[in-house]
Amino acid sequence: MTGEPLTRATLAQFPLPRVVDGDKETKGRMLILAGSRQVPGAALLCATAAMRAGAGKLQIATGASIAVQIGIAMPEAMVIGLDEHREGQLVPTTVGAIEKLAADADAIVAGPGLANGKVGARIANVLLQSDAALTLDAALLHELKPGREPRASLPILLPHAGELSSLLDCSEEEVHRDPPGCGRRASERFGALVLVKGVTSHVVTPDGRVWTYNGGAAGLGVSGSGDVLAGIVGGLLARGADPLTALLWAVLLHGEAGESLSRKVGEIGFLARELPGELPALLSR
Repeated sequence: MTGEPLTRATLAQFPLPRVVDGDKETKGRMLILAGSRQVPGAALLCATAAMRAGAGKLQIATGASIAVQIGIAMPEAMVIGLDEHREGQLVPTTVGAIEKLAADADAIVAGPGLANGKVGARIANVLLQSDAALTLDAALLHELKPGREPRASLPILLPHAGELSSLLDCSEEEVHRDPPGCGRRASERFGALVLVKGVTSHVVTPDGRVWTYNGGAAGLGVSGSGDVLAGIVGGLLARGADPLTALLWAVLLHGEAGESLSRKVGEIGFLARELPGELPALLSR
């Protein structure tokens, strides 16, 4: 299965919402559920990328043990500390709090850096029941169950090969042999838009459409890069882009940010936290 090349020319068919004047409410309310004691920076990377992509009002829900530090590092966001077990996983009572936060959001990104825990499936369930545009990544991908009732907007899944093999109960070798085919199986199985991440990335829809992105830079294969990508998707969703438009643009912008840094810094050696700073100029092209 081959896909249509994902380029700037392709995205002429998928225009982003116009930038409107107004307060933060006019640019969308976004919730990020991310980070843990072991990986606190994932929440920060995701949040920074979301704001650089144009999100207006941002809330970060994360473990109580790191909430103050995240709030200091990201003064633009309201940070909500969620109760944790001693090992850092969220406790069952947080599910209700997350459900309330989700009800007030236009867009949600959930999963980056989140500690695996017994309440993951319940968290995924309440997020899928919300009306917000939803992106799931990392830990929460393992909690998905097929055959759910369709949502008003398709959820977005951002698996790497290992996570996709888990979703499909297949080997990673099978995913590497046919990334778009496996992406289509996952898209149909979970009723979602799926990005199969890799050196070549594939955006797949439940009706079988595929876009293939071959751009980017070698330096994008670095810790935290996926957290930035998830934040870009969420920021564009918060601005009002439909899920497919947000995902296609996010993949291209993430790749172009890597290309830009590879020219400024070098082919490798730039950091994931440097990627969001490239986004405003790329969005204005």
